[in-house]
Amino acid sequence: MAHLTPTPVLEPGQDKTMILNMGPQHPSTHGVLRVLLEIDGETVVRMMPDIGFLHTGIEKTCEAKFYQQVVPLTDRIDYLCPMTNNLCYVLAVEKLLGLEIPPRAQWIRVMMNELTRINSHLVWLGTHAMDIGAMTVFLYCFREREDILRLFEAISGQRMMTSYFRIGGIALEPPLGFFDRLRKFADKFPSRVDEYEGLLTGNPIWKMRTQGVAKISAEDAIALGASGPTLRGSGVDIDLRRDAPYTGYENFKFKVPLGKNGDVFDRYMCRVAELRESIGMVKQALDGLPSGPVKANAPKVVLPDREKMKTEMESLIYHFKIITEGFQVPEGEVYQAIESPRGEMGYYVVSDGSSKPYRVHMRSACLANMQTLPTMCEGRLIADVVAAIGSIDIVLGEIDR
Repeated sequence: MAHLTPTPVLEPGQDKTMILNMGPQHPSTHGVLRVLLEIDGETVVRMMPDIGFLHTGIEKTCEAKFYQQVVPLTDRIDYLCPMTNNLCYVLAVEKLLGLEIPPRAQWIRVMMNELTRINSHLVWLGTHAMDIGAMTVFLYCFREREDILRLFEAISGQRMMTSYFRIGGIALEPPLGFFDRLRKFADKFPSRVDEYEGLLTGNPIWKMRTQGVAKISAEDAIALGASGPTLRGSGVDIDLRRDAPYTGYENFKFKVPLGKNGDVFDRYMCRVAELRESIGMVKQALDGLPSGPVKANAPKVVLPDREKMKTEMESLIYHFKIITEGFQVPEGEVYQAIESPRGEMGYYVVSDGSSKPYRVHMRSACLANMQTLPTMCEGRLIADVVAAIGSIDIVLGEIDR
């Protein structure tokens, strides 16, 4: 079943207009998205996005899993920033449990979350530039992305679906040599961002395709529920890492990049500036990383270390019970929001006191941001639709769920 709702239909107007289907397999939609366009010549008169082709039922699946088993599902919602989704979910469950997370685990979470943001922005920058015709940047961005994926593999055993953040902390202490490899990457990365900007920022063709294109005012962006760089590109100064800090972000210094015109170019500049701010936070985390445990002291919730499990009968019993029966979470409901690479990602978790969540709902930044597309595109050329879609950085896995 491709659609959860009846297929949207656009009827041509009285003038000489026609209806054009863009997608659902158009390469520039960055996923399985269908966009219905009513066009008059090359001008977009009306626009209607059509979603639902990638619906997986992940939210419903969460209700059939133990709390700890939901973590791998969160990886697959926005597959370009899996650790961000891990973090939002585990923070929500930790609120219900009242867990105190050790400082070292919090700082490592910030470190890996910002590395995930860089990874996501690199995919966005490379593919967005290629959509508009600048293919070289794609090769440059994926060069650094490969370095990040190798770091993810070193710390978790997986390049993409890491499931590294766990309820109560992180999966395990980073391996020997990991922080040295990360620092080496962090030291060279700012010069790589200089290369990206050297290819694009001052390029007259790039500026012609992005400046003044797909503009949206701050008032319209707020009214449509936009967040992240899509909102900040219109000059709205909101960032949850600063305004509602979580997992230790209050210990880090960073600037929140803002645009002025709300066009494709401003959204591009915001994300490029975020690349620099994020790598700065990674360096801060490396320089000030506290010592101590990486898991909360909650033996009935957090899996014991494997060495303890092999030598202590009590740890072995707890391990067996958590794996086979899960752990009970006090009744209640909580909403946890964090700043994902695309904007406000929120998890609403309801507990009925059992070992499985009664309800898990994700507030998708991409779904809200996609609502801005008609405002950005109507009245503009059809060639600008590709630039507009790329500039809001949507992931259809997060939209459809």
